[in-house]
Amino acid sequence: MKMTLHKAADRGSADYGWLKPNYYFSFSSYHNPEKVRFGLLRVLNDDYIAGGGAFSTHPHDNMEIVTIPFTGALKHKDSTGSEGVIKAGDVQIMSAGSGVLHSEANASATDPVTLFQIWVFPKERNISPRYDQKTFDVAQRLNNWQYVVSPLEQDGGLWINQEARFAMTKLEAGKSIQYTGAFAGNGFYLVVISGRIQIDETILGSRDAAAIENADHINITAQEETEVLLIEVPMQ
Repeated sequence: MKMTLHKAADRGSADYGWLKPNYYFSFSSYHNPEKVRFGLLRVLNDDYIAGGGAFSTHPHDNMEIVTIPFTGALKHKDSTGSEGVIKAGDVQIMSAGSGVLHSEANASATDPVTLFQIWVFPKERNISPRYDQKTFDVAQRLNNWQYVVSPLEQDGGLWINQEARFAMTKLEAGKSIQYTGAFAGNGFYLVVISGRIQIDETILGSRDAAAIENADHINITAQEETEVLLIEVPMQ
């Protein structure tokens, strides 16, 4: 197993007033040649959007875009006619496919929104654009993996146009859990949303990430109450 630690303090960042993002990979004005992508995982942005903040209508194509909110509520509208609001416990996916226009806005004029937005290169290019969102029972994540995005019907997650899988868990202090990959040869990109975990001899704190290659499974142990997102993606 090869594991590369990406500390939270080493992420790129910006301050646009209404938007304060942290970048795990090169994005916008942040460029780090050693952090352009992990396999087919291209973007992982940790965003803070102030009350009233909004991304105006803009285009995307041939990218699987996943949004996971933690606090507040985010409005979405796109050129397929889809629109909705997502909040903590919800997950949203948009297959940009052959091309789509969309906008996102904080649903509140006063309260902030915090979220992860994640981009994965698609398996099939130029499909018809599509949008979906789902509310998950977060209690089912307790000391258990909940698959929120997956092409596998039995996982119960939102469908993605890629052999990729997003799994979330909330671990009690002292609990251990194993993740086993669904697709041979995939890598794992793990982010500690909050708390503190141990993988082998490596400790990861809140918002730290680990890029893991050449492993079909990993074991993690929570040193305190912890929430984790694990993204399994093809490496090429």
